[in-house]
Amino acid sequence: MQTTRASDTVFAGSIPAVYDRYMVPLIFRPYAEVAAERARALQPKRILETAAGTGVLTEALHRVLPEAEIVATDLNEPMLEQAARRVSSTNVSVQQADALALPFEDGSFDLVACQFGAMFFPDKVKGHAEAHRVLRDGGTYLLLIWNSIDRNVATRVAGRAVADLFPENSGAFYERIPFRYSDTAQIDRDLRAAGFAEVGIETVELRSRAESARNAAIALTQGTPMRSEIEKAGPNALEAATDAAEAVLRQFETADGFDAPMSAHIVTATK
Repeated sequence: MQTTRASDTVFAGSIPAVYDRYMVPLIFRPYAEVAAERARALQPKRILETAAGTGVLTEALHRVLPEAEIVATDLNEPMLEQAARRVSSTNVSVQQADALALPFEDGSFDLVACQFGAMFFPDKVKGHAEAHRVLRDGGTYLLLIWNSIDRNVATRVAGRAVADLFPENSGAFYERIPFRYSDTAQIDRDLRAAGFAEVGIETVELRSRAESARNAAIALTQGTPMRSEIEKAGPNALEAATDAAEAVLRQFETADGFDAPMSAHIVTATK
């Protein structure tokens, strides 16, 4: 049974800045580039992005589709503030919105994109149904969803190291939420229950890279909501967690920096 804590979805304080500096290049930008190329092939004129975070996909979409109107939404205003700084264009706007209750009219977008946000939806079918509602007939819902934790090794070993350091805390955050929606059969069922008749799922393996294991450790301990839980363990807990993660992540260091495998599903559903 998946366990959700309130802190699992809170990106506040210094987390958005650390997330943007360390986490985005480590795991999010590589998939954003792939997703943007998929979107370019569709040539949408109006795009809605849900769970946009700090805007790495927003930026990639705007780069390949500069004439498209993009509305980037997220529940967390601090994350959207980072996104607004990242992308400055009259064709791009940011707006706080709940993906499960979108404030947009039926059939108003050609493409709805969601990079690594659906895993956090408390009701996944409802979130997908909202995307279906705001899409025009023939429109596309483009999702990126993490594969299992075992296929995202750096995150797994870092999370395990922190869990071992604070066994009564939330070191297993990554195992609780982001990697618990990896079953492609379940994803397909949920999308069809939301109204999509055509669903395609492709698993894409990429590399997670950083300048060093230290940078990767900072990303995975200080740039996620797990940070809030770690800090509850005491004033030195965050540094101890970062050190523990760095120690196990050094196994992925090469002469060219940190390099580890990662895996995600790219999902395309057509209305």
